[in-house]
Amino acid sequence: MKKLLLTTGLIFVFAAPNIAHAADNYTIDASHTNILMSVSHIGFSDMVLEALKPEGTVVFNQENVQNSQVNVTLKAQHIDGDDAKFNDHLHSADLFDAANFPEITFNSTKVEVTGDNTGIVTGDLTLLGVKKPVSLDVTFNKAGVNPFSQAETIGFTASGSLKRSDFGMGYGLPAIGDNIAISINLEAIKAK
Repeated sequence: MKKLLLTTGLIFVFAAPNIAHAADNYTIDASHTNILMSVSHIGFSDMVLEALKPEGTVVFNQENVQNSQVNVTLKAQHIDGDDAKFNDHLHSADLFDAANFPEITFNSTKVEVTGDNTGIVTGDLTLLGVKKPVSLDVTFNKAGVNPFSQAETIGFTASGSLKRSDFGMGYGLPAIGDNIAISINLEAIKAK
């Protein structure tokens, strides 16, 4: 199955009872984070892309979760469709235009707690030079010491969607879908 992309996104933070401090800084663990996107391909299938090598930080505030922050940067050149020729097209001016817009960013603007381990993270997604708000439904999975690395780690899953045409990406419409479904699995390691 092809890996799907898009970003936006994106990343999050929520109530983690095992974290002792009011606000801690975490760095995204790219090797254990997947940012996937899927879009209809002429109705035959859903193409899946992955944004490889995400970079960013999470500031997690246990006492006031709504004051937590997420900042993520993706490289357009790292959007992967699991095929070299397809990747060349993804990175071209038709789609992600990596030469002119090398970075895709997500910066949170609001964190809303909706349950014991759920919330909504809203932020500004900048893609192709266009900045628009995007919201993600987030589930806090776990906080604790990773038994392999011995590093304090937090983990989340998230999902959301966006319309690529809102960011000026109109190639192939309507045969290739406008709606992009986003699925994220994120791990972040406490900064030393």
